[in-house]
Amino acid sequence: MLNLANTLQRSAFCAPTKAALICGDTTITYQEFDHISGKIAAALIEDGLTPGDRVALSCPNLPFFPLIYYGIQKAGGVVVPLNVLLKHQEIEYHLKDAHAKFFFCFEGTAELPMAKEAITAFERVEGCQKLIVMAVDDQLINYKGYETLSHFMSDHPPISECVVRQGHDNAVILYTSGTTGYPKGAELTHSNMMSNAFIAQHLLSASNDDRHLVTLPLFHSFGQTLHMNSAILTGSTLVLVPRFEPTTVLSLIEQEQITIFAGVPTMYIGLLGADDEYDISSLRIAISGGSSLHKEVIEQFESRFKVPILEGYGLSETSPIASFNYADSRVPGSVGKPVLGVEIRIVDEQGTPLNRGEKGEIIIRGHNVMKGYVDRPEETEAVLKSGWFYTGDIGQQDESGNLYIVDRSKDMIIRGGMNVYPREVEEVFAQHPDIAMVAVLGVPDSLYGEEIKAVVVPKKGAEVDGRALVQWGKEQCASYKYPRTVEVVSSLPLSATGKILKRELRALFTH
Repeated sequence: MLNLANTLQRSAFCAPTKAALICGDTTITYQEFDHISGKIAAALIEDGLTPGDRVALSCPNLPFFPLIYYGIQKAGGVVVPLNVLLKHQEIEYHLKDAHAKFFFCFEGTAELPMAKEAITAFERVEGCQKLIVMAVDDQLINYKGYETLSHFMSDHPPISECVVRQGHDNAVILYTSGTTGYPKGAELTHSNMMSNAFIAQHLLSASNDDRHLVTLPLFHSFGQTLHMNSAILTGSTLVLVPRFEPTTVLSLIEQEQITIFAGVPTMYIGLLGADDEYDISSLRIAISGGSSLHKEVIEQFESRFKVPILEGYGLSETSPIASFNYADSRVPGSVGKPVLGVEIRIVDEQGTPLNRGEKGEIIIRGHNVMKGYVDRPEETEAVLKSGWFYTGDIGQQDESGNLYIVDRSKDMIIRGGMNVYPREVEEVFAQHPDIAMVAVLGVPDSLYGEEIKAVVVPKKGAEVDGRALVQWGKEQCASYKYPRTVEVVSSLPLSATGKILKRELRALFTH
């Protein structure tokens, strides 16, 4: 028997009164966590959920998310986490594509009316049988005609045992960002998720004394595995932050004596921009993922906060952790070595392994690799070959096996027949003393096919001139690499996970 939710039951038995979830003024113990998720599981089973049924979940970093996530797991269902920023037509697509039978959605706020979008989508999807709304007021039994979570589970005693699942059974379906078309649902099994949670526990040297600050969205694989599942596996405490704000994060690290923090590069840039000083000496480890972190940011952060940043690499399709920088052997600039039980190779366009130091596509094999994409056999076959997952990322390994991410293959710029990796140019511009953030992209050009453009956000109080930055870049980069134009903007478009949305930048600057 294997069920991801067994880890919760184990922690609840070992540490029933320990704080499992903290969010604002709300604290939920492991015993309460186990009890509430068990009631949700019972209600789902009573309403007709059978093992393997898909259940969509749309919720920011609030206690609702882990409570429902583990309730679905206990009932034998498959969790389909949805990005909280999706509009109704996008939600409709995900519900249909995943064949979701139930849909849990947070009420939302005036700025983010999640339930409004969810209701519109739900009413257009025949196969989805029930919408349950997480209302802020737990006394409500009805929200605009739909049952609330508190009423849904109110009359059900918690189930005592998790529904039996096998290692190869789906536990979660995570949707990719859809950079190559419509989002695809990566099928991750109980074995995938459990193995990656154990890997995260090992990498963090985690114990039940740890306290995680969770500002990474739990609907994303990074926060879900590195924080939520690994924390519950070890019986540690999750301090949930619904929305990243630098001073809030720093004050909570001090106030809650946080020991583990993980973020994406834009979050570390934001923390460096905070003016006030905080005592974050309780923090023993900081993790960066999602995309490579510029060396300049690492050096500035570690100099100011005296906390090491360890980088890792992974994708939704790899549960997500594939490689990691170990604390005692880290190599700044790299994303470390393959984690236990995982192999990584660099290959050419024909799939032939390349020598150390050569650039090529990163492929991954191991316990972390997904089963496939939901209902997409051709697209699954295109990326899963003889057990290897072809990532579409360009990388290289040094003689010691450390992995370096060069770029996404689809982001590569071909200028006059020369390959230019935006990541390399971004590394250079990140060293400029007046630049806070930078994105480099290719724009159409009649002479060279593509030309190089940089879009930069200045540091607070700094004044920069685009033409001067072009000249500066010319002095720093090879002649075929430097941006011929530099656009100065106040902000860059970001995803809910803090990644720079280059496809939106291209839409702005390539027409």
